[in-house]
Amino acid sequence: MIRTEALGWLWRWREVGFGLLLVLAGLWMASGRGYLLVPVGGGVALLGLAFAVMAWRRLRFGQGDGGPGVVEVIEGQVGYLGPGGGGFVGLPDLVELRLLSLRGRKVWRLKQADGQALLIPIDAVGADALFDAFASLPGLDTGALVASTEPAPPAGGTALAVVGENRVIWRRRGPGVVAR
Repeated sequence: MIRTEALGWLWRWREVGFGLLLVLAGLWMASGRGYLLVPVGGGVALLGLAFAVMAWRRLRFGQGDGGPGVVEVIEGQVGYLGPGGGGFVGLPDLVELRLLSLRGRKVWRLKQADGQALLIPIDAVGADALFDAFASLPGLDTGALVASTEPAPPAGGTALAVVGENRVIWRRRGPGVVAR
């Protein structure tokens, strides 16, 4: 009954739509329904707006499921199982998050305190779950996280390929970690 492409689009935008429905419901509640429902409706509208903004950022963060391997995030642990290897990193053990470009493919580099690193392609199956995991890191700016996954605008109007991209997205501050 509904085309597959349209159904996929609706499913992808479902969280943003739910947030906007909450905004509309809050505004409806606040529109002259009495003195008690005005602040409640305003609160629901603000909650819906916050939910819609976070859902929109999560939507922009996702890069699709065309890359190699599978990512799982379970109770504060990120796991990656790929064709050439993989591993697990606990979020409390994470000291640095980088976005690298290796052989034309963007990958996340998750570095632990002991120096071990896990490389995860940004388009691996299930990599969109990394947004919520990364958002829980102390001091991480989710806006900068989303902006890092988008292609850089061309300088001077000419499109140049980014070679060897290496951006530090987040670094843990605190005892035992040297800040550069």
